[in-house]
Amino acid sequence: MASKTRIFDQPQPLVERMIMNVEKVIVGKRETIEKAFIAMLSGGHLLLEDVPGVGKTMLARALAKTIGCEFKRIQCTPDLLPSDVTGVSVFNVKSNEFEFRPGPLMTSVVLADECNRTSPKTQSAFLEAMEEKRVTIDGTSYELPKPFVVIATQNPMDYEGTYALPEAQMDRFMMKLSLGYPTHDQEILMLDRLQDRHPLESLKPVIVQDEFVQLQKEAVMVHVDNTLKDFIVRLALATRDHADFYIGASPRASYALMRAAQTAAYVKGRTFVVPDDIKDLVLPVWTHRLILTSDARMMGRSADLILQGLLDGMQTPVLRYVTAK
Repeated sequence: MASKTRIFDQPQPLVERMIMNVEKVIVGKRETIEKAFIAMLSGGHLLLEDVPGVGKTMLARALAKTIGCEFKRIQCTPDLLPSDVTGVSVFNVKSNEFEFRPGPLMTSVVLADECNRTSPKTQSAFLEAMEEKRVTIDGTSYELPKPFVVIATQNPMDYEGTYALPEAQMDRFMMKLSLGYPTHDQEILMLDRLQDRHPLESLKPVIVQDEFVQLQKEAVMVHVDNTLKDFIVRLALATRDHADFYIGASPRASYALMRAAQTAAYVKGRTFVVPDDIKDLVLPVWTHRLILTSDARMMGRSADLILQGLLDGMQTPVLRYVTAK
C-alpha cells in the first residue's frame, strides 16, 4: 500500500473507538459490531436476522450515528409501495413540470426494518440501489450518496406474515448477522443504562462522512495474494458442486469474501490478507446466499454446517511471501 495515498496510517485505534462507541448502546455483542463495520467499510450491505426486541434497530441507528451519516428508516409493511421507498415524480401545477421527490432510500444509511414483511414487488425496489448505487425513476437515474449502506432487519421465516427475500436480493447483502439474546449480566447492565435515558440520545459521531469514505478507499488497497484468490474460488466451486446445495456461492459472493477479508486485514493494521481473514468471515458472508435442496432441508441439514465442513476439508494455503502494495 503506497503510503502517499494513505490518510489513516493506524486505522485500528479509530475502528476500536467506533466499536466502543456502538457498545455504549449494544451490550456484549462486540464480535457482531466488528463484523458490521467490516461489511460497511467494504462498501457492502448488512442483513440482521433475529427475533424481535434484541436491538437490531438500535444497532443500525448506532452505526449510522457513529460514522456521522444521515440516517432514515423504512418500516416495511405489506402495503408499502416501491415509490414509497425510491421516491416519486409529482406534477407541480405552478411550474407546469414534474418534480422528483426523493424517497428515504436516497440516504447514506437506510434501515429497512422488518424487510421480509413487505411484498416481493417492493423488495425489488432495493435491487438497483444496492448493486449500482443509484435509482431510476421514470427513466431518469439518480446517484446515491457516498457511502450508501442498506441495513435490513428481518424476523425468522417461521414468523407469521413474512415473505422470503428473493435470491437476487439476498446475494446483494455482504453479510447476514444475528445479535441473539444477552446473558444475565449483560441484560442487567442494559437495564442500568436504560434506567434514566436511552444511551442512543447522547451518542456522538466518532468520524465524519468523508473520513468514512476515505477508510473505504484505503481498505480496498490491501493486497490479496493469488493463492488466496485461488482458495476463495475453489471453495466457491465446492459449494456449486455439492449435492446438498441447489444454489452455491456466486461470483459476487467470491468478490464479497475477498473485499471483506481486505477490510478485516486493514482494520487490524495489515497491508495484506492472510488465510484466517477469509476463514473467519466465510460463514457470515456466504451462508445466506446458499440455497439448500429440498432433500437437504428435510434431513435437517444447515448451510452453516455444510460450508464449515467444506472449509475444514480444504487445505489452507501457506503464504511463503507477501508483496505489499
